[in-house]
Amino acid sequence: EIARSLEVPVAEHEETFVRDQPMNALVEPVDVAEAVLWLATDASRHVTGSVVTVDGGFTAR
Repeated sequence: EIARSLEVPVAEHEETFVRDQPMNALVEPVDVAEAVLWLATDASRHVTGSVVTVDGGFTAR
């Protein structure tokens, strides 16, 4: 919808969007799922009151 509102081809808009991401990739559902799985393990037992942001570094830039 964004590409259409900007009147640019969807593929071109996606390419530009990906290029502007710190990790040069879009976050996929599996990336979020892996974070959720980690939170469900003992490895994250000391993580409390935190927000785990899965955005490929977008908010950290």
